[in-house]
Amino acid sequence: MSILDAAPSVLFVHAHPDDETISTGVLIAELVTRGTRVSLLTATRGERGEVVRGPLSALAGTDALTRERERELQRAADTLGIARRFWLGDPPARADGLAPRRYRDSGMTWIRPGLAGPAEDTDDDALVRTALGEVTDDVAALIVHLRPTLVISYDSGGGYGHPDHVRMHEAALAAARAHGTPFAEIVHTPGLETEWFGLDAHVGTVTAALRCHASQLTVHGSDIVHSGGQREPITTSVGLRLL
Repeated sequence: MSILDAAPSVLFVHAHPDDETISTGVLIAELVTRGTRVSLLTATRGERGEVVRGPLSALAGTDALTRERERELQRAADTLGIARRFWLGDPPARADGLAPRRYRDSGMTWIRPGLAGPAEDTDDDALVRTALGEVTDDVAALIVHLRPTLVISYDSGGGYGHPDHVRMHEAALAAARAHGTPFAEIVHTPGLETEWFGLDAHVGTVTAALRCHASQLTVHGSDIVHSGGQREPITTSVGLRLL
């Protein structure tokens, strides 16, 4: 039996707007087609992300960029068919007794092509500067609220090393285990103990959702072109590994 067959409700945990579509858009679309109730938790607004050259360039480094990325995420979520969407730190994704807070994008630097590491400068309210326990408790609060049958997030390396991705893997895994909820990590290469999904049928839906993130990327044919010019194929196959 597939991992997905035993999951009538799934919570995806991501770090920034566009992560949900780039890495798991086809999986979300597949789940929605199956009638699964899909929810999305996003940790930050991607405030430190670069902006694609063009009409939105002037938004870089401004509060207006934050608002634009909030709108982009909502449009992408609607396109994918996500039922409910939440921000980490906002109730119900906030531990009881704590005032709402906003987690900021921690930034990153490229160590080498395809591998990111921590930024040299990080704001005090950045995700990675917050105690892991607080982040975990906020994720756990949403799990208690939604009672998903499966939580999906990054692998231990955050996909490509982004510190915010790594932090959300740690927090989501700990929160899921604390409440006995199955957790699956996203895998991008077939391997042992991995269920692999070829989901080419959903490429049209994912392409439309990617276009919603116009401040961060463009779509050129079957490729994503990031703000820095890096290209990668639109993901149409993805794996899951239960931990």
